[in-house]
Amino acid sequence: MSDFQASPRTPEEQENLVETGRLLFAGACDFVFGAQKLEQVPPPNLPEIAFAGRSNVGKSSLINALTGRKALARASSEPGRTKQLNFFDFPGRLTLVDMPGYGYAKAAKDVKEDWQGMMFSFLRGRPTLQRVILLLDSRIEVKQSDREIMKLLDRAAVTFQIVLTKCDGLKPGALAAKCAQATDLARQHAAAFPDIIATSSDSGMGIPELRAELAALALPQAG
Repeated sequence: MSDFQASPRTPEEQENLVETGRLLFAGACDFVFGAQKLEQVPPPNLPEIAFAGRSNVGKSSLINALTGRKALARASSEPGRTKQLNFFDFPGRLTLVDMPGYGYAKAAKDVKEDWQGMMFSFLRGRPTLQRVILLLDSRIEVKQSDREIMKLLDRAAVTFQIVLTKCDGLKPGALAAKCAQATDLARQHAAAFPDIIATSSDSGMGIPELRAELAALALPQAG
């Protein structure tokens, strides 16, 4: 069971955070480094938020929607094969870490195993990592690889938050059911943050709310 209790915000606090998030993500954001090995990752500095998800979950599209840039994050031409951690900085405030996609059916077994080993070591040993945003495709059932990653995050003792992608294609009833399912899933994991955010990179659904959530994690550094 999750040990987290979400602290409710007043409407005014949420409104202020939405505006803080808008300003943060409207500012400068630059690709600063791509690390293919753990020893290549930049020194820990700013608060970090990592994005993880299955290949083709829409991770690059979501990062681009958050930042308002069409090609800041690029999907690999060979899903499941890249092992690179990409770092994007909002100078003085926050770093986003784009993690390689997992669960690609055609990826070689040793690549999958290496992903888990490398990512687990990064997640467990990164002192500035505030949260992992775990993306789940709202249009399909949760896969075994998703469940394995949640167990890995539990073992690494890294807080993760489920964010649903591609939600614009669901009718209200189906979306509500999917959010309820994700909430129940989060309750089964000690490292899971309880709040679920439904998003769409195409329609903009949930983007202000996700920006606000990430801005809240950057606030301690803002001084």
